[in-house]
Amino acid sequence: MARLDPPRETARLRLRPFAEDDLAPLAELLADPTVNRYLYTGPRSLEETRDLLTQRLARSSDDAEPRMNVAVTLREGDVLVGDFALWWDTEHRQGEFGGSLLPAHQGHGYATEVYGALLEVAFDELDLHRVEGRCDARNVASIRSLERAGLVREAHFVENEFVKGEWTSEVVLALRAETWRGAR
Repeated sequence: MARLDPPRETARLRLRPFAEDDLAPLAELLADPTVNRYLYTGPRSLEETRDLLTQRLARSSDDAEPRMNVAVTLREGDVLVGDFALWWDTEHRQGEFGGSLLPAHQGHGYATEVYGALLEVAFDELDLHRVEGRCDARNVASIRSLERAGLVREAHFVENEFVKGEWTSEVVLALRAETWRGAR
């Protein structure tokens, strides 16, 4: 698994590997029903979050896994405000990313900053050809964040997944390295 070592900084945020001190804010994030509304998972208990964090800390030393979990903090104070990830396939040079922010930190453009930093990792460091984001079609805020980061809609699948007892639709947005480099 690739690591953000050293951590990356945007204008207002720090992206870094997870640490044991992240348990309380990560538990708050993952237990929030509004955060989980459009995810495959439901709210998690403190114990489930502790297990997840333990797995992430153990994986952080395994460079073989094509996944990067990112703790997002405000630059001031280094308190966790978000949980993002970048996955990739080296054979096909494709990536996918996504994440969540604590409700108090939504609506400030932070997700767009995170996606911008992860695109730099994807295209400059991992040499990926294309990165995509997939969202529940009702998750307008996430779709907007991906669009502001430069991704464009490629598909809208109607009722293509049965999630949490209902048929849901999915929007796929993507960006190719060539387009990203041209826009820079």
